[in-house]
Amino acid sequence: MKNLTLGMKCFSFFAVSSLFLAQVIAHAPDTYAADCIVSACIDVYTLDGQIIIEGRKGSGATASAAPTPRATRKATVKPTVKATVAPTPATTSSIQARPTYRPTRKALPRKIVPKAKVTPATSLNDRLVKLLPTAEVLVQPSAQALIKVPTIFWCDLPAVFTTKVAIVGEVVDVTMKPSFLWSFGDGTFFLTTSAGAPYPHQKITHTYQRPGKYIVTMIATWGGVWGFNGITRAITGEIRMVSMKVLSVAAGPIRITQ
Repeated sequence: MKNLTLGMKCFSFFAVSSLFLAQVIAHAPDTYAADCIVSACIDVYTLDGQIIIEGRKGSGATASAAPTPRATRKATVKPTVKATVAPTPATTSSIQARPTYRPTRKALPRKIVPKAKVTPATSLNDRLVKLLPTAEVLVQPSAQALIKVPTIFWCDLPAVFTTKVAIVGEVVDVTMKPSFLWSFGDGTFFLTTSAGAPYPHQKITHTYQRPGKYIVTMIATWGGVWGFNGITRAITGEIRMVSMKVLSVAAGPIRITQ
C-alpha cells in the first residue's frame, strides 16, 4: 500500500512538472520576440542632403497554419455470405444456383489541407524627410567692394537648427549645428563655426588687394544629434550645402593733389 501511495505522488509531481514545462515552451516565442514590439526602433541619418527619420514598432503580420486534421478512415462492414449447398443431381432441375455476392469497398474521403490563417498586421513603419534651411551669402558694402578696405561677409543660417518629429507614436528631437568654410575667390580660405553678422560686428571680413570680379563660395557642413527615450545619439553622416555669390571689387577713388 505504501508503494502504491508513493507511486501516485511521483506520478502527480511528474504530471504537474510536464504541464509547467509545456506552458513555458508554448510562451517562449513571445519572450524572445523582436525588441521593437514594446519600444519603437528609431534611426536618424542623412541622405542626399536630407535628414531621414525612420521608425518601426510592432511585429508585423504573421501567418500561422491551422493544424491539419487527419483523415478518418471509416470502418467498412463486410457482409457475411452464406455458403450455398450444391443440390444433388436428382434435384438440379428444380433448384437454381444463387449468384455469388461480392462486397464493394467504399472510397476513402480525400484529405483536406486548410489554408494558412494570416493575422492582421500590428506593426507601424514610417519614414520622414526633413530639409535644412538654405543659405544666402550676404556682403557689406552691398553695392561694390573696394580694394584695401575690409569687406564684411555673413549668411542667414541659424547657429542651431532644432525640430521635434512625431513618428510611430513617439517624439524624436533633432538638433543640427553648421560649420562654415569660406572661399573668397582669390585663393584665401576661412573656417569658422559662426554664421557671421553685418556691421558693426565684423565677425567675418576679408580685404582684397586687386580690383576685379571674384566668386565667393560658402560651404555649410551640418552635423548633429538626435534624442529618443532620454538617450542622445549622433546622427550618421553629414549634410553639405554650397552657396555662391559673384562680388565686384573696385579700386578706390583717385585723389588729385597739387
